[in-house]
Amino acid sequence: QVQLVESGGGLVQAGGSLRLSCAASGRTFSSYSMGWFRQAPGKEREFVAVIRGSGNTVYADSVKGRFTISRDNAKMSVYLQMNSLKPEDTAVYYCAASSRTYGAGPSAWHYEYWGQGTQVTVSS
Repeated sequence: QVQLVESGGGLVQAGGSLRLSCAASGRTFSSYSMGWFRQAPGKEREFVAVIRGSGNTVYADSVKGRFTISRDNAKMSVYLQMNSLKPEDTAVYYCAASSRTYGAGPSAWHYEYWGQGTQVTVSS
């Protein structure tokens, strides 16, 4: 079992920055793909970014160049640095973990474990 706990959400003005953290428990963290998803009110959950065990990263087009995903295997944590935030980035952000052999991608069904989410609100 893997448990995930997100932190770092909050209220920020447009153009500002936030750094989300996700602390994981369980074994073999370093081999897991770790992803971030978000869900805005009335919308479907959408992919934001993933970092695989190899260190490869994939980003949604909407956040490319503004968000950076990273991981610290020693701390069993994954981070999402969000810069140049826009009101449309407002959502609940979820951390997710996947043991998928060839690495997880943008599809939510690739991920077995999910955190409870942290709210990010960007004011205009």
